[in-house]
Amino acid sequence: MESCDLYDVHETNGSPSWDDHDHQCLEEPDNVECLRRKIKFFFMNPCEKYHARGRKPWKLLLQIIKIAIITIQLVSFGLSNQMVVSFKEENLMTFKHLFLKDYVDGGIDMNAVYRQADVYDHIDYVLEQYGHLHNITVGNHEYEKNGTFYNPLTVCQEFYRNGTIYPGNETFELDAQVKTDCFNVHPMHHPSLREALPNFELHFKRMLTVRITFVLKAINLQTVRHRELPDCYDFTVAITFDNRAHSGRIMVDLESDVEINECRDWKVTGASARNIYLTVLFDCFIIVTCISSFALCTRSVVNGIQLQFEYTLYSRNQVPWSDKLAFLNGWYILIIVSDTLTIIGSILKMEIQTKVLTSYDVCSIFLGTGTMFVWIGVIRYMGYFRKYNILILTLRAAFPNVVRFICCAGIIYLSYCFCGWVVLGPYHEKFRTLNTASECLFSLINGDDMYPTFKNMKQKRSLVWVFSRVYLYSFVSLFIYMVLSLFITIITDTYDTIKQQQSGTPTSELQKFMSGCKDLPNSGMYRLDKNKGLLNCCMSRCREGSTSEA
Repeated sequence: MESCDLYDVHETNGSPSWDDHDHQCLEEPDNVECLRRKIKFFFMNPCEKYHARGRKPWKLLLQIIKIAIITIQLVSFGLSNQMVVSFKEENLMTFKHLFLKDYVDGGIDMNAVYRQADVYDHIDYVLEQYGHLHNITVGNHEYEKNGTFYNPLTVCQEFYRNGTIYPGNETFELDAQVKTDCFNVHPMHHPSLREALPNFELHFKRMLTVRITFVLKAINLQTVRHRELPDCYDFTVAITFDNRAHSGRIMVDLESDVEINECRDWKVTGASARNIYLTVLFDCFIIVTCISSFALCTRSVVNGIQLQFEYTLYSRNQVPWSDKLAFLNGWYILIIVSDTLTIIGSILKMEIQTKVLTSYDVCSIFLGTGTMFVWIGVIRYMGYFRKYNILILTLRAAFPNVVRFICCAGIIYLSYCFCGWVVLGPYHEKFRTLNTASECLFSLINGDDMYPTFKNMKQKRSLVWVFSRVYLYSFVSLFIYMVLSLFITIITDTYDTIKQQQSGTPTSELQKFMSGCKDLPNSGMYRLDKNKGLLNCCMSRCREGSTSEA
């Protein structure tokens, strides 16, 4: 049973409420009809409530407006965030081409060095490119300044404090404590490594990493074309030579952390800047709308809980949990969570627009999740149509069994993940880590990438190769032919049960209780006026009961 009280609003014309007569209606057996009509009205859809009391579905209109404005807000933020992301990615690619020697797009093996001289050449290349950045870059990159001086580039080497290693004799002596030596190089003063650091030496047998870090500044000018003020970016570039494996292959990687700041001084001519206050005002309107929706849905949840207490009191606390939960509409909870996320995301968006914050990722999570829940809530309105409602009822009824089934199947799945990671990891790239092993097995369940998974298994060890065949064939057979089939069976059985319940025969005690009320929505028995209707029925019967007692 699905609650439709989303559209239930109180009359503002001074009509009497239910609360003053709840206790009296429950005391007399003759007044059970009042409670029955109350519960039936609670579960009516907006059209039925309109015919029952003439109330317009203001909440429905509010949700429609909210969906429209929140979607517009998300699209606007997404387009702005897209420019930020593209600017970050393009600058990262630029830094790799500028500071990594012989870098080629998509070339994995080119990001590694194998000779000592190549390591020195790569470090010298970074220093030289950094020192002549003004003359080589086509972008608007600039060094970071501290007052009138440029901040230096830092070269740090991490290595074991002391050690003697003799692989030929199979002997070594090693101090496991790590020591770090750092040197600063100022731009444009010492273009080469030998000139900047004449005593710099790499201890290759003890070396763990060499890390070069520096900060570059840039301005994202592409936002001017979209009538938005440009932001100033601080790129903290880190180039790492990783020798922790001591395998003779030193991996070279470049990473960039970004900090977005408001530009200190700016002037834009020749283009009309978008009024930032209009965007902020639109966000404020969304916040007010979400607060209104939050308040109305919270009130509906409270009304449902109060009505559930009344029904429990009438049934002398002999109400199953399924009937109790029927009064707590999950769609209200979803809308409340969506409103909360949207309010927080809108506040963060306003602070980003006014350059107070620059946390695009956090804001996008709140706005994206809130918008997703808003659109999922649209399914609730589809449930008012009988043919569409069966999907919602099936998902809700099958959910407990599905959760229990997933818990059992998940244990088997995790056992295969751990086994594949440990046994096949050294011989198969897709099982190299626990995360990639889980992703590979999940792809196999969906029938993806099966042949490459079997083919890419290295045949260096016959025992492991035979084990991999037994492992993969058993996993595919178990999960595709048994687990997925049982999963589909659970959904199918629930679907058949829901179809039988829609035949019109009440199945729960709550439905049987409501079926005793034969009043149609347009019968006038649900209206709250002084001469007729449900409230008048309750009052008259209560008066009759008190008169007979006297």
